[in-house]
Amino acid sequence: MEGKDWDDEECDDTLTMTTVSRHCFGDDSETPSFSISIIENMKEDYGLFVWPCSVVLAEYVWQQKHRFSGATVVELGAGTSLPGLVAAKLGARVTLTDNSTRLEVLDNMRRVCELNKLECNVLGLTWGVWDAPLFSLQPTLILGADVLYDSNEFSWVDFYNVIP
Repeated sequence: MEGKDWDDEECDDTLTMTTVSRHCFGDDSETPSFSISIIENMKEDYGLFVWPCSVVLAEYVWQQKHRFSGATVVELGAGTSLPGLVAAKLGARVTLTDNSTRLEVLDNMRRVCELNKLECNVLGLTWGVWDAPLFSLQPTLILGADVLYDSNEFSWVDFYNVIP
């Protein structure tokens, strides 16, 4: 995949609504410090397109860049991973996570990391399951944008049980 031009991606039934969006970050709107390209599939319900709150959180990460350089960051429910990718661009060690059953989302995270030439860990998680890979992350910062939007995906009782 290295060097692949995603704008020339062959289209099949799963990619007919696929596009690449570009998000610029910098202190000067005319000369951005860097940009992040995101592969989006507008056909999906969620997880494969950039939500507005993800853009806001990514901008917050940029504005707080001093906190992210050298940090260990986990993005929960990362989807297209924009905030986590901004953190990685700023020098953080980043693990991007999403629902372990959404393989297309996890695969897209890997593709987006390659597209942006960033090395991030990608990890599938199951709501309410606390296992070794999760505990080994030891983040200094946790990011999450719109992670509690679909009550069919988790149990509120389980959520309250994990809050200390």
